[in-house]
Amino acid sequence: MPDYSIRAATTEDLPSILNIFNDVIAHSTAVYALEPTTLQERSAWFEGRVRASYPVICAADSTGLIGFASFGDFRGTWPGYRYTVEHSVHVRADRRGQGVGSELVRRLFPLALSMDKHVMIGGIDAANEGSKCMHARLGFEPVAHFREVGHKFGRWLDLVFVQRFLDGPGAARGADDARRP
Repeated sequence: MPDYSIRAATTEDLPSILNIFNDVIAHSTAVYALEPTTLQERSAWFEGRVRASYPVICAADSTGLIGFASFGDFRGTWPGYRYTVEHSVHVRADRRGQGVGSELVRRLFPLALSMDKHVMIGGIDAANEGSKCMHARLGFEPVAHFREVGHKFGRWLDLVFVQRFLDGPGAARGADDARRP
């Protein structure tokens, strides 16, 4: 039994979400941002997710917020991608490698399915073995490896895309979108 709970994030969680995200920016290549973000930017991100009816969930224990996850549109809002989402998950440094990220992503699956999504995509820095292993355990498969598309900490970074079918591997989708909302 985990020593934390998972729930929908609220605006009161934004300072903690900001702290986790800025730590990731400052100390890792999990996010290719170069400068810390602001509470205003994280608030706009959160409100954008809420407006689009996309979830933002968080994990908390007795010490406070320990991680968060969400998903949103893949490749903008082009209608051809409407059944695909891209997720993100970030865990506080002292709780990484303890299953928190896996559980957060696992909790996103039924939320995406309830929105009639078919595929979930993740973008992972190619050197992030922990994230790649976690995603593999959750059924994600590598589908693309982009070489030297990012630059941070004085070096070129490779980006790996992984994907997971949400409604069964290779689930048939008819070409007739009329049966879909």
